[in-house]
Amino acid sequence: MPPRGHDLYRADSDIPYWSSDGESYVAQVPLKEIRKTRPLRVLSEADFDFWQTWGYVIVRRAISASAAKSLLDFAWEFQGLDPRRPESWYAEREFRTELERDLYIYGFVEAYHHQLLWDSRQTRRVYDAFVDVWDCEELWVSLDRLNLNPPNIGNRSRSLIRPTEKGFDIELHWDLDSTLPEPPQRVQGIIALNDTRPELGGFQCAPELFRTFEEWKAEQPPDRDPIRPSVDRARTPVVRPELEAGDLLIWNGMLAHGVAPNTSGNGVRAVQYLAMMPSLEAHTTLKRSRVESWRWLKTPEWNRTLVGARERPESERYPAAELNDLGAKLLGLEPWRRRHTSPRGEKACGRSA
Repeated sequence: MPPRGHDLYRADSDIPYWSSDGESYVAQVPLKEIRKTRPLRVLSEADFDFWQTWGYVIVRRAISASAAKSLLDFAWEFQGLDPRRPESWYAEREFRTELERDLYIYGFVEAYHHQLLWDSRQTRRVYDAFVDVWDCEELWVSLDRLNLNPPNIGNRSRSLIRPTEKGFDIELHWDLDSTLPEPPQRVQGIIALNDTRPELGGFQCAPELFRTFEEWKAEQPPDRDPIRPSVDRARTPVVRPELEAGDLLIWNGMLAHGVAPNTSGNGVRAVQYLAMMPSLEAHTTLKRSRVESWRWLKTPEWNRTLVGARERPESERYPAAELNDLGAKLLGLEPWRRRHTSPRGEKACGRSA
């Protein structure tokens, strides 16, 4: 059952998932321990075992290589950068906030609702992979963006970001409080828009730490950092999975992960961030926000790091994306199940007693 004192909504699923924000979920059984009730659609038995053991899984050719190339071309165009002129990647610019500067250094592209992004989101193979890991068909897709990270030099050097001793670290972190007795469940993902190479940096993770987390935790001091792991990389190595354009990588929120810097001469790391999670039809405020974000091409509101394009926002560049039947359900525009509304409203699981 949900913990006391939280405003949570029951997901539209036979499996009991609850969430207040559509990102992190309370579950009776952690994702790494669930036993499938539905047949696997995309993952093999070996893939699913790998996912539960190591905290991530790769779905090859989740979208076509040509679709990935179109997204990569769009990322260049949206930012006004010329892939053939590296000097254009480092043009001087002003930033509204320190956060906006940091996001620029990390390579985030503030586009959320172009048709090409939605084409990936409403691809059946992508959806089926997330059905496999959640064991749930009623899902919503994250309204997230692209990443295009050139070599981290000049005004994109990570040395320009103030170092910290605790908390978030771009190279290795959890997105959940790892000190909680029962951490919530969260799933994230990326689609590679080009082939990975070691010098391009990109996604890296500590799968051995995921596998042995309980044993590792027992050896840590009670006041350890809940977000940034302190690990011996000889015992718990950090690895960079190899991806080809169009591959989807899904990872568990309890997998310590990060993004390595781009140390190449003139290559780029490029991905689309894309995840799915159980839908929350009863969370009408969240559903309305999602639909309005798509309809009016507004910057989504689910995370403070989504800042939107400073010059020429999406709403001035192109129309709302067309959704197929699957896309409409993944957004929340159409419900997964038709049901009568409770006389007390749509809140499926209010402040629990």
